[in-house]
Amino acid sequence: MAPLSSTHTPQVRIPATYMRGGTSKGVFFRLGDLPERCQVPGPARDALFMRVIGSPDPYSAHMDGMGGATSSTSKCVILSKSQQPDHDVDYLYGQVAIDKPFVDWSGNCGNLSTAAGAFAIHAGLVDPARIPQDGTCVVRIWQANIQKTIMAHVQVTNGQVQETGDFELDGVSFPAAEVVLEFLDPSDDGEEGGALFPTGNLIDDLEVPGIGNIKATMISAGIPTVFVSAEEIGYQGTELREAINTDPEALARFEAIRVAGALRMGLIKTPAEAATRQHTPKIAFVAPAREYLTSSGKQVQANEIDLLVRALSMGKLHHAMMGTCAVAIGTAAAIPGTLVNLAAGGGEREAVRFGHPSGTLRVGAEARQVNGEWTVTKAVMSRSARILMEGWVRVPGDAF
Repeated sequence: MAPLSSTHTPQVRIPATYMRGGTSKGVFFRLGDLPERCQVPGPARDALFMRVIGSPDPYSAHMDGMGGATSSTSKCVILSKSQQPDHDVDYLYGQVAIDKPFVDWSGNCGNLSTAAGAFAIHAGLVDPARIPQDGTCVVRIWQANIQKTIMAHVQVTNGQVQETGDFELDGVSFPAAEVVLEFLDPSDDGEEGGALFPTGNLIDDLEVPGIGNIKATMISAGIPTVFVSAEEIGYQGTELREAINTDPEALARFEAIRVAGALRMGLIKTPAEAATRQHTPKIAFVAPAREYLTSSGKQVQANEIDLLVRALSMGKLHHAMMGTCAVAIGTAAAIPGTLVNLAAGGGEREAVRFGHPSGTLRVGAEARQVNGEWTVTKAVMSRSARILMEGWVRVPGDAF
């Protein structure tokens, strides 16, 4: 008979809800439900979230946690009644690294912004007087990571969030109720990256160590993003995850481009800082529209889309498209002369439909030029959200 363990720490139960939002999944908490020392930023909160997700995991499997071993499923969210005027809920998002011991708080998750709106109603964080018996509830979200406002138009039936419906989202297997998201003033003006175009240019010559000089559009809208041309780095823009994620040399090249872009955008001061800022900026490559097969085997025709985009998140090619990166795509496409706009055919555009590994997505943006500077007032897209499980998440009491 095996000897009993010499140490024993009871598990702690914490109320939690596991939700899908867009093409991401995360563990949602109400701020007041967290252990007291985790209700404020710091090592205890980070340690808790890492243990909830199951990180760091040298096996990259998240076998002992709620994570799904991808950047899309290694996320935690905290919501509370808003401290901001004219807002309903404060939404704080943590991207948990898979094989390293850290939580990145540097950006937002656009996909989970959808679930944040729905969860706010479910969790009683929205004034009941603002929730119709039937219709649409506009949840006013303060995105605390990036200090921005998001308006989530959530369908309500019989006073409750309507989760089922016939809205189909490529990258999600089943239909659900549509949630329209409005990202207000999504550029990072006033934040670390500065203006909509931190370098002041629509296209830059980016010197990348070990690669050379490449053209790049670097934009801070939704999330700081570095766009490059697929052709210039040897791709077609039709690639699926396996083509990139099974190639260590390709991933290393993308990381080198991302680090060079982060330096030029002023997001980091030294290349070493990029290791603790994996969530931002994103790196994406674009190409003109052409037909391709999605990861599910669906044929997308060239005339169904305006351009092709592939983006990496946390060092791997994303299976679909990050919501915040879609905001960056829509914004860059609306501004004549960016690499994204040129790939879409150029000219002024209020919306684009782009092809990603799982299918297509339409995103709109309102951009205008004021005193020679481009600004974006709003970006709009549709996603869906659904509660997958609710109750308590358990973690060892000594984990945090």
